[in-house]
Amino acid sequence: MNAEWSAFLQQAGAVLMANRVSHFDRPESELRSALDGDFRCDLSHWGSIAAVGPDSESFLQGQLTCDVRQVTPERSLVGAYCNPKGRALASVRLFRHGGDLYLKLPRELLESTLERLRKYLLRAKVTLEDVGDTQVGIGVAGPNATTRLTEILGGIPTAVNGVIQATTPELAGITLIRLPGPTPRLELHGAMRAIQTVWTALGSAFAPVGAEPWRLLDILAGIPTIYPETAEAFVPQMFNLQLLAGVSFQKGCYTGQEVVARTHHLGKLKRRMYLARVDSPNPPQPGDPLFSPQTDASQSAGRLIDAARHPDGGYAVLAAALIECAERGVLHLGDARGPVLRLENLPYPFEKPA
Repeated sequence: MNAEWSAFLQQAGAVLMANRVSHFDRPESELRSALDGDFRCDLSHWGSIAAVGPDSESFLQGQLTCDVRQVTPERSLVGAYCNPKGRALASVRLFRHGGDLYLKLPRELLESTLERLRKYLLRAKVTLEDVGDTQVGIGVAGPNATTRLTEILGGIPTAVNGVIQATTPELAGITLIRLPGPTPRLELHGAMRAIQTVWTALGSAFAPVGAEPWRLLDILAGIPTIYPETAEAFVPQMFNLQLLAGVSFQKGCYTGQEVVARTHHLGKLKRRMYLARVDSPNPPQPGDPLFSPQTDASQSAGRLIDAARHPDGGYAVLAAALIECAERGVLHLGDARGPVLRLENLPYPFEKPA
């Protein structure tokens, strides 16, 4: 985390743990605000890689599952970076900022992703840089988020995944991204001083919160995140990336494309991602196994993708599970006697069977 930005947040009351904002001394009310309040959130627990150079688009087109050509100054996309077997090494949000392509991903995966991508640069005229020390990101959400940000910045993206660049002189260089989900939500990326200005201008009506409420809203929106615990565990369709415009089946070759395309065209998808609630005595973690009476006791019925505390009790989770077990059986967390997952509707529909 940028040292000056960290000091700014701590002056505002942030409690930092493991280089991220844990809370602002009111963790319970902060979590509740994710469902029915207006809030602002530091996004330093996410990292950003900037791809700079004339070949950046063509290079990333050969590495990511989404169609990079469709990422414009007005549009952002999610995608995945896969190994040759089609298993996701990382999930990313791709957007343009200051003329360059940016990949946003969990900070824990930034170094390994950056190192791996650099191995494939060869003669491509591209420089890949960790921009965490020069760029800052915040999230703003709630029923009044769009109105207040319009007042501050002069305009916001209206479409899901839409992007605009702030034009107000003192805020020039801020990139705004409209995120999907039932709660109005936007990300802002830019230079620290400009982001500080927006943070302050939001005022006391927007509660400062830690990382957990933002993670909860990602889960409720059905937006998957790959963490170190789940890297190389899933092909993109297992975490619904094709339903979020994160996989292109027309773009041509990219690393892992053959496996991803074969899964799609043969219609052999046996697992997909579900939203669920679970009451567990221990906090669920990405990668935790799922079991079902419909399978052998030694066979996993799936794995957790993400989990966050829910203000109404228990945990909200995203789970990649065997379709047969999820829709015609029961899923248990941890082992065959573990807590039962209660499935809930995602905010987007599944694909219709062929």
